[in-house]
Amino acid sequence: MRPRWQKIEKQIPGLDTEYFEYDERKDIAEKYNIENTKLPVFIFIDKEGKELERVTGEVAEKTLIDLINKYRNL
Repeated sequence: MRPRWQKIEKQIPGLDTEYFEYDERKDIAEKYNIENTKLPVFIFIDKEGKELERVTGEVAEKTLIDLINKYRNL
């Protein structure tokens, strides 16, 4: 999924994304409660750190772009 995100990042300048390896960042896994969820997981968070939406598993590029556009200006 990272190549898909990297492609999207090139299409949408200014997109703020962070990548975390589940098994290397237990603190992040606990914070966002992803220990027992299907991977990969994508969490859309607002500027205050509030979770807006999450999707799990393989996600189509168009779906990701639609979600980015949905939350982009919040």
